[in-house]
Amino acid sequence: MRVAFLMAPEGVEQVELTEPWQAVIDDGGEPVLLSTKPGRVQAFNHLNKADTFPVDRTVDDTTAEDFDALVLPGGVANPDLLRMNPQAVAFVRQFFDLAKPVAAICHAPWTLVEAEVVRGRTLTSWPSLRTDIRNAGATWVDEEVKVDQSAPGTLITSRKPGDLKAFCATFIQEFRG
Repeated sequence: MRVAFLMAPEGVEQVELTEPWQAVIDDGGEPVLLSTKPGRVQAFNHLNKADTFPVDRTVDDTTAEDFDALVLPGGVANPDLLRMNPQAVAFVRQFFDLAKPVAAICHAPWTLVEAEVVRGRTLTSWPSLRTDIRNAGATWVDEEVKVDQSAPGTLITSRKPGDLKAFCATFIQEFRG
């Protein structure tokens, strides 16, 4: 299982990258770090700089067809920067066009809203995104993890770092299915 992890060059919440990444490895999968620019991604622990991680590929030199699934880690700045990048938004939309599973946590659904792939779906997120998600035509719920299997494809969402254990277990199970 080859899983794309898409993030902006900075602003990703480190634990929302590292725990899902490790879950993919532990399941025998291959995580691939994608960004909008080559080099390294600057992660954060909330508002403080944390570690950096090497970019494997950019969204300009790959497509969703190269992967089995997509993980969108959160952080406030990360999805805000991604949703302003047309190539990143198109890359996310490709997963839905191909009915491939997508997992998003915390603020990451902002990118899904921009990609116009949430209408008619039920999902969760960090609570401050509730109105944005509803305005995009989706139903927002306050749950640890939500699996929406509306066509096209499966969408797995969680609210926050405290939900990571359930998020990782659920997306691994759904990605295998």
